[in-house]
Amino acid sequence: MITIYLKQYNKIIRNADTGLFEELGYDDILWIDMLQPTIKEQKAVENFMEINLQTKQQVEEIESTSKYSETENAIISNANFFVPTGESFVIEPVSFIISNEGVLVSVRQAESRTFQETEKRLQINYRNYPTGYHIFITLLEVRIDYDADMVELIARQVSSLSRNINGEDSIDKEVLRRINTLQESTMLLRENIFDRQRVLSGILRSERFPNDIYPRLQLMIKDVNSLINHADFSFQRLDYIQDAALGLINIEQNEIVKIFSVAAVVFMPATLIASIYGMNFSIMPELHWKYGYLFAIGLMLLCSGLTIWFFRFKKWL
Repeated sequence: MITIYLKQYNKIIRNADTGLFEELGYDDILWIDMLQPTIKEQKAVENFMEINLQTKQQVEEIESTSKYSETENAIISNANFFVPTGESFVIEPVSFIISNEGVLVSVRQAESRTFQETEKRLQINYRNYPTGYHIFITLLEVRIDYDADMVELIARQVSSLSRNINGEDSIDKEVLRRINTLQESTMLLRENIFDRQRVLSGILRSERFPNDIYPRLQLMIKDVNSLINHADFSFQRLDYIQDAALGLINIEQNEIVKIFSVAAVVFMPATLIASIYGMNFSIMPELHWKYGYLFAIGLMLLCSGLTIWFFRFKKWL
């Protein structure tokens, strides 16, 4: 699907007809948004813009030059966006190309709240978006706002998990799985924020963007650095929670082992006595004694009782 945002009659008009490329020029088009485009739509945009769209492999590369680069005819940038999938999320790369005439082309494979929110802002106050450069910066601003929301969400989940662990006497596998899930989410979030930082750094070094954009970039850089610090804190706190959880599990296992060890030691004298009197030698003083059985039982109880008393005296129980 392709959506073309036109500058007509002092307002922004949406249109999905690729035939407009034959009637309009660069000055009439502000933004070309491509969602899961067909080969025909890609060819139409490439012919109109006189550019080559990024391949999937190029978009997914992690080198700094693949995140932001400039050619003679265009600015090329690739950024990652979160797409919710139930309780978790996946990262979807999005390709951006800005022509020298200020026309923005975005290519993506999934719906995103960032694009929906940017479209709303574009329709509400079109005067703030005279070029594709401004739309691109707005997309990054909205994405950073959503990144901040996700950092706060993970921080709340970490705090809730910490309180739950502190209030529980035992830790099960679900708690460890939850810790692992939050760690994975935090790492992906940090990676995504670093991706945003590389893109913004590339824009700051550029001289092609309008002058009114650079003050906004300074604020965005500060926001991104703050998000990185918050994400690092959450990750460190998860490490602490994981250590605490493993410590509680070790204590619980040690208590279980302690019980078995005490039980084994308590029954050890009784087992020794039973083994002695179970030898069945013909010459044994107690073998034909009528109180021999009661004597053996009493001796077992006495030895076990003395063992328990000794453990309590040493405060091992």
